[in-house]
Amino acid sequence: MKQFLAEAKLADEVGLDVYAVGEHHRADYMISSPAVLLAAVAAQTERIRLTSAVTVLSSEDPVRVWQQFAELDLISGGRAEIIAGRGSFTESFPLFGYDLKDYEELFAEKLDLLLRLQDGGPIVWEGRHRPSLAADDVHPHPVQHPLPIWIAVGGTPSSIERAGRLRLPLALAIIGGRVSSFAGHVQLYRSSGGEGLPLALQMHGFVASSSTEANSRFAPGQLEVMNRIGRERGWRPIGNEQYLEMTRGDGAIVVGSP
Repeated sequence: MKQFLAEAKLADEVGLDVYAVGEHHRADYMISSPAVLLAAVAAQTERIRLTSAVTVLSSEDPVRVWQQFAELDLISGGRAEIIAGRGSFTESFPLFGYDLKDYEELFAEKLDLLLRLQDGGPIVWEGRHRPSLAADDVHPHPVQHPLPIWIAVGGTPSSIERAGRLRLPLALAIIGGRVSSFAGHVQLYRSSGGEGLPLALQMHGFVASSSTEANSRFAPGQLEVMNRIGRERGWRPIGNEQYLEMTRGDGAIVVGSP
């Protein structure tokens, strides 16, 4: 955990714009609550923006998500953001008592509530998967109004269309293939209502003094992780040549020197 904090402090010092951490509920990932780690990061940084990447909104309570990130925004002096997603891992659903058959409906309903909270003021809301809410206000209030909420997608067209239709910034996760193959996703987002809105790419990467050093340090761990997850999902194993191909040109892995 100290390594995360040191990494974030260095990222702030060298001028990176964003520090983001994901939410996971399994043995091979450490962070289950991004807001907790980001609050610690906020206390030792000055300018870098702090966001989840992603908050698994489908299995979270949107009210608690809102309160936690509003509090993070106060601690950081207005640097918090939320990237909400359905989650590429599913461990959180049984852990928090949700049925995977409700995967899509859970996200749509909880996103609706989160966006209502973003508006501020009195709220009256009803849904199927969370108790109804009627409140004059929800506290605390963030520094930013509105507190930025992004939608993360892995390529599902309906999710991309939803982000555009709701006029929400889009974070496009690219973990394989060629970046150019996602051009159609960007066009779909813009034609669905996302024209002029922020767009981010979430990709794996590693920087070292030289490309040779970067690849020699990054490749073993990257291959181990991708093949371990791949075994769970029935993917073909990848070797060093496939890895190197993904680092070339517009490949999905960005590895090299500054």
